[in-house]
Order: sequence, then C-alpha cells, then structure tokens
Amino acid sequence: MGHNAVRNTENGKEGELLSRRQYDESDVRVRPGRGTRPRTKTRPEHLNAESAMVVSVDRGRWGCVLAGDPDRLIVTMRARELGRTPIVVGDEVSVVGDLSGKPDTLARIVRVAERATVLRRTADDTDPYERIVVANAQQLLIVVALADPPPRTGFVERALVAAYVGGLSPIVCLTKSDLESPEEFASAFADLDVPVVVAGRDDPVDEVVSMLSGQLTALIGHSGVGKSTLVNRLVPDADRAVGVVSGVGKGRHTSTQSVALPLPTGGWVIDTPGIRSFGLAHISPENVVAAFSDLAATIEDCPRGCTHLGPPADPECALDRLEGKSARRVSAVRHLLTAIASNEAW
Repeated sequence: MGHNAVRNTENGKEGELLSRRQYDESDVRVRPGRGTRPRTKTRPEHLNAESAMVVSVDRGRWGCVLAGDPDRLIVTMRARELGRTPIVVGDEVSVVGDLSGKPDTLARIVRVAERATVLRRTADDTDPYERIVVANAQQLLIVVALADPPPRTGFVERALVAAYVGGLSPIVCLTKSDLESPEEFASAFADLDVPVVVAGRDDPVDEVVSMLSGQLTALIGHSGVGKSTLVNRLVPDADRAVGVVSGVGKGRHTSTQSVALPLPTGGWVIDTPGIRSFGLAHISPENVVAAFSDLAATIEDCPRGCTHLGPPADPECALDRLEGKSARRVSAVRHLLTAIASNEAW
C-alpha cells in the first residue's frame, strides 16, 4: 500500500472517530411531541371548601346559601374541573373563593355531593332525556285545583310515581275549595296512604305549614292552580325573597326557573315552574311497585316479564295473592301503572 493510501486510511479513521464524537447520543436533543407530555387526573382537593345549598340557577350562575343560612347568599360559577356536571336547585355543593356575598363577587362550585333524592321527568313518554327538576327534596307537594281548571288525576298520578321512584314523600294539596268540595277527589288516593291537605283561599294554611316546617319541599302543579298564591301565603313577602335569591346573574326569576325560598318556621320550599307535561319514559313498573315496601318483596315471585297489571295481561302476577290493605294498595298502584301505560291525559 502506498504512502498516500496509508495517509488517506488514517484520515478516514480520524474522520470517523471525530464524526462519532460529534454526534453521540448525549449531543442529540429530541423534542417531545404533544402526545408524550405526561398528564395527570389529579384534581385539587379544596380542603378549605365550605358547604352550601343551591337555591337558584340562571345562565351559568348558581345562587347558593352557606350552611343553609338564607342570610349568607353567594353567587357562584361551576369550576372547570366539573366539566358539564349538572347542578340543580337543592344540590349540596362545596364552594371556594370569595364567600363574602358582596356585590360583583363570584365563588366557585368545586364539588357536588351525592343526591339523597331526585325528582326527574321527561318531556314525554318517548323522550329518553331525563330532566332533573329538584335534588335532595324530602317532600313533594302536588298542588291541584278542585276547579278552574278542573283537577287532572292523570297529572297527580304521574307526580306520585315520580315522587315514589325518586325517594320523595308525596303530599296532595287541594286549592280552590271554595269552588268545589274536596272529598271525592281526595278519596281517590286513600289506599296509597297519601296525605291530602286543603289550602283554598278561605282555608287556613296551618296544616300545610306544619307539614313543611324543617323540611326541603318541592312544589309542583299546572299553571293556574294557585301555586303562586300558596307560596305567597307560606313565605311572607315572597316576591322580594324571589328577587334576592334568584338575582344571581343578569336575569331574574321567571316561570321557567326553580327557586328555593326559606320558610319563616324553618325549612325551604322550592317553587318550580308550572309544568305542562310530566313524562315518565325513565320509569319501569318495577320502579313503581318497589316504592311500596309491602309490595316490593311480593313481586320477586312474579314470572319474568310480568307487568304487574294483573289478569288478563298477567294471570300469574304474585300481587294477586295479597289480601286486606295490601290488596287495596295493589289496586291503587295498578291504576298508576295503567295510567302510565296508556299515556292517560295529564
């Protein structure tokens, strides 16, 4: 091999060594792509959050009272980490931020507690989308006029079903008793053990107040049945109270919003919008029957697919074996089931 060839070979080895030294892995910087950035599902714990109850909702703002105290009203927004979590009147929430309640201050809802009860409805019996009307109410006061407009048993039956399934104790409240006697209409619900109270224009409301005191009670009823009149009798200066608790944004309380109002004797009433429809697409016959402890165990012996409507549809329904008061309750519950199945007018 010639001298020049040897020199070229040596130069090649030196160049290779130099190349390796210049481009070893410690010198190369790899820019991570977007998909390699570490992510975490860890969320702030907000250990200093205070408890509150939602009393009004208006276009992305929630009015809340701290520790259930009507005098400690704050305006809140939903924290980003909650995403689209639904928040409704009656919800128990945890809040952080400015809790002074001063004008133009805004706190954040960071947690929504598990609901003890839920009043749900759908737009109609074919609508799969459930609407939560009220959360955590212990009672449902179903307001019905005895005349003008005439009472609709179908609406009352549907409201009863929604209450039973949602865990609320129903109460039927009859208004306009000066126009019609309440006895006949009230008797239709005797076998369901539903309390019926009369609160017409000329009737005292002491019994209603006694039932509602210390409780969270939702009021529902068709437009024109006297629900607003009743609320004004239960909550003195209710119009002013509505303005206070619902003034959480640019809007104000209207017939399309629910709002919780404090009772002078303790407890809250939730005034809901006048309901034009009460769909129950989310409810099955088992849901309804299971709400009655004396019937729930019996249907375990029913054949598969039993609708619990009795003969001729269900000749082997186990509910037919019951006697006495339970048998009368079966008849009343079957009336509810029939009303739902037939989409009876409400």
